[in-house]
Amino acid sequence: MQSFFDLLRKIIRTGVGKSRFFMASVGLGIAMVLILIALQVNTDFNQLLYSDKNQNETADFLVINKKVTNSMMGQPGKSVFSPAEIENIRKQSFVQATGLITSSQFKVVAQAPGDLHFATDMFFEAVPDSFIDVKEDDWKWNPGDRTIPIILPNDFLNLYNFGFSLSQNLPQISQETVKALPLQVVISNNQTSDTYTGHIVGFSDRISSFLVPASFMDWANQKYAGSSSAPASRIVIKTADPSNPALVKFLDDNGYTANQDKLKFSKTRVIVQTIVSVIGFFGLILLFFALLVFSMFIQLVIASCRKEIQLLVTLGTAPRQLQRYLLKQFVPLYFIIGILSLLLVTVLQYFAAGLLAKHDMVVSPLPGIGTIIGTVLILALVYIVNVATVSRYILQDQ
Repeated sequence: MQSFFDLLRKIIRTGVGKSRFFMASVGLGIAMVLILIALQVNTDFNQLLYSDKNQNETADFLVINKKVTNSMMGQPGKSVFSPAEIENIRKQSFVQATGLITSSQFKVVAQAPGDLHFATDMFFEAVPDSFIDVKEDDWKWNPGDRTIPIILPNDFLNLYNFGFSLSQNLPQISQETVKALPLQVVISNNQTSDTYTGHIVGFSDRISSFLVPASFMDWANQKYAGSSSAPASRIVIKTADPSNPALVKFLDDNGYTANQDKLKFSKTRVIVQTIVSVIGFFGLILLFFALLVFSMFIQLVIASCRKEIQLLVTLGTAPRQLQRYLLKQFVPLYFIIGILSLLLVTVLQYFAAGLLAKHDMVVSPLPGIGTIIGTVLILALVYIVNVATVSRYILQDQ
């Protein structure tokens, strides 16, 4: 009986069957590699977006305001957020926390000391302390204090150093020097005017504004404007993913705008997700055709061996035994193709992790659990399809 099995093996590995078998194997390998790459790219993309190792402290905060249009000019009330709009923003799934930015309702003039000869009209804003990226012990103010802690935007100092100072032949100043210099701050309304000392305690990249403690803002608005509360025209939100397409769509649908440099990755994210989906789709198409070719190949093998199979059955060979023998000719190859495909993706992932590390982006150098599960599921699907095909045509000949 072993000689009959040897004859079946020769028939499987020769002639038309051999070429079709090779084509099916190559197709299955390419399909598995494409599907595994799509799964791994998706895993890497999620790591880049959500992993703690890739979190940027300032990337999670957005300052939102309404877009100014021609129809809004001369109507400042249309630029403020109503309580309903604020509540609508707070309840969005991509918003983790919100804070109102309170503006000063009084006139502010700031003057630099000494030979800097720099004076400007300015304004103050205040936000809840949890939204400030400068942590200083001096960031506090109590009624009666004549010194006001101030946080400046980094862009303001850059504009002075590389624009105003150079054009006016004035000295450039460092952050340390600015913190050491007292700033004369004159606050006034139509009736009174008071002078305070401004103390720069830090510089912010998160909020481009002249920030003062909320306690001072409430007190000063009450004293100089007669009301401690003012309508909010800007809102700062904390979000896990500033490039979330749902967030970008929400802003566009409601006529809001935010820090564009933090939103620009939304289109990139959509493009990457589209590419990953296309790769996965073609991988599934190739997998379908590979399964189809394998199924047709098995049918051809059984048709070519019809007489031999009938003879083996006549000699007492059970159909189940024939089925197991035929599967032994194919199943090991499936696992070899699966292991080689996973190894190839592992090598690609290792080099990709190294390239991303050079740009301070961290992903695992090894395939993710989803990629490994995908390999197992594909091999299981191929095995099930081939078992069904062999069983169907072996039993059909009996």
